[in-house]
Amino acid sequence: MLMQGKKGLIVGIANNKSIAYGIAEACHKQGAQLAFTYLNESLEKRVRPIADEFGNGKYVYPLDVNKPEELDALRGYIEKDMGKIDFLVHSVAYAPREALDGKFVDTSREAFDIALGTSVYSLISLTRACLPVLNDGGSILTLSYLGGPKYVPHYNVMGVAKAALESSVRYLAVDCGERGIRVNAISAGPIKTLAASGIGDFRMILKWNELNTPLGKNVTIEEVGNSSMYLLSDLSKSVSGEVHYVDAGYNIMGLGRVTHDDEGKTVFAWDVKKS
Repeated sequence: MLMQGKKGLIVGIANNKSIAYGIAEACHKQGAQLAFTYLNESLEKRVRPIADEFGNGKYVYPLDVNKPEELDALRGYIEKDMGKIDFLVHSVAYAPREALDGKFVDTSREAFDIALGTSVYSLISLTRACLPVLNDGGSILTLSYLGGPKYVPHYNVMGVAKAALESSVRYLAVDCGERGIRVNAISAGPIKTLAASGIGDFRMILKWNELNTPLGKNVTIEEVGNSSMYLLSDLSKSVSGEVHYVDAGYNIMGLGRVTHDDEGKTVFAWDVKKS
């Protein structure tokens, strides 16, 4: 098995519909030993059964990434319980709901700071906290989205956060490369997760992607999980600083896919099949 003997930390799993769950499942199937974190008591009730499912129910730790003392405590928990780990998954993003509505130009300073601090700086601070317990040659993975390099309706400040996150991946890759530690991002296509529920018109975005990807489908958490497992395993030993798209090819598109109506006229697939 590809991850046999590997130990890793999954930060930010919310439930069994999360992309982080797909990553954990893929790593577990390949033999990895996993630890998890939870933000609060409400999420702890969801995370502990997932940890039990993957056979490591005792490695579940509290973590608010915006609290330095909890990051320090996390490092201590890992060192005590697991010694060192081989990989780290950062699946943390948040912006106030009002910052995802209306125009981007109306984003408040407070909302901007919250979104960038929670969604971007947390990767930096989490990496710094875990480096002492991360083995040389290890791997760090975060989750991005096409709304960083491209405009996506309703994504607003989160798009700016993802752009900053992807840039942070490149700078962290250089810093961590001194120890052979790789830092990469997965840019997944839209998936119906708890995090996605705050994005306006998300059902329309899902349908648009389904009709306009080269593969004519949306992606699943299992597919994203398998690609992520590759980036966390030794198969990707010379891959670092990359943003790997797992979106059925949507990121290559300039315009929507075209098809033909009943009269043989060329039209956009969306106009024919959206109903």
